[in-house]
Amino acid sequence: MPAKGEPMARVRSSAFGSAILVLAALVGAACGGADPTSSVPLSSGVGSAEPQSTGPVALVTHDSFWVSEETLAAFTAETGIEVVLRTAGDTGQMVSTAILTAGDPIGDVMFGVDNTFLQRALDADLFEPYRSPALVDVPTALQLDPSHRVTPIDFGDVCVNYWIDRFDDGHPAPSTLVDLADPAYADQLVVQNPETSSPGLAFLLATIAEFGDGWEDYWAALRDNGVVVTAGWEDAYYGEFVSGGGDRPIVVSYASSPPAEVIYADPPVDTPPTGVVTDTCFRQVEFAGILAGTTNRLAAEMLVDFLLSPIFQEDIPLSMFVFPALSTAILPPAFADFVELADDPHVLDPADIEANRNTWTERWTEIVLR
Repeated sequence: MPAKGEPMARVRSSAFGSAILVLAALVGAACGGADPTSSVPLSSGVGSAEPQSTGPVALVTHDSFWVSEETLAAFTAETGIEVVLRTAGDTGQMVSTAILTAGDPIGDVMFGVDNTFLQRALDADLFEPYRSPALVDVPTALQLDPSHRVTPIDFGDVCVNYWIDRFDDGHPAPSTLVDLADPAYADQLVVQNPETSSPGLAFLLATIAEFGDGWEDYWAALRDNGVVVTAGWEDAYYGEFVSGGGDRPIVVSYASSPPAEVIYADPPVDTPPTGVVTDTCFRQVEFAGILAGTTNRLAAEMLVDFLLSPIFQEDIPLSMFVFPALSTAILPPAFADFVELADDPHVLDPADIEANRNTWTERWTEIVLR
């Protein structure tokens, strides 16, 4: 379920057909036409133009990035350009490093800035505009920067999960955020600290999107209802939650945690032991952008195009347990069969997140931990 900057890989609707319907519904009006940021069309999803440099192209990522060696080798095989990975900590650390080296970047392309840190990166002018031809097959709902300084590569939902066997007709699983504050679920929920955890921050943002100015009262109610807070996802999921031997049957995790439970089960299982409360989900979108000041611009464009190619997009679900941004990408059966995406996930404007993040997390600490 590797989360950005957290020790484990993230995991991210019911049936394969349902997932495709959700993705199709997101498509809306596709981007088209030419503009000054566009490149020439690509021959096979990677690139047909000769690069301006024969040297490697450096991809700066967060430390939870992982794809198979064969995937990156496919880019090199078609272009002759080697991809050099440079990890820079979690998402926040990566963005901070990029800001400190702005204009003289440590790489050519940066992958992994998400909508919770997007505005900070844009305000710092970290990226050069580039509109990939592959965006025609990316839902407009994921294209959060109309200037195309960043390109959406994947998305996933942070959601409340529950251990199915702990609930039945007499004691049903929660179905809304409001339910979690009900005494019927006292001492059952574990969450992550939003100041130290990516899913913890996403869940806080979900409650702010849901309750507006009433979010503080909601968290006071969760505190009174016995919520437990951990520093990170692993401590919550494999510590306090039933999956790791804990006694809490409700945890903040991902919409794709159930397939991970099936894929990594030992001994094997046919169905996941966990369910997802889709009403609680917050959608995270990850982007790639060409770093301003790169001396390898054309190769950087080709790499961004490759990140939206079917080869890369169809590798990331089982590599990083997130959904491909490319609407035409085929989901692996084990992934698609057991993931349930929210029809209407919680979202917030990246500018609002950037303007209020510190205030929100500081106030959360006062309410929940003090």
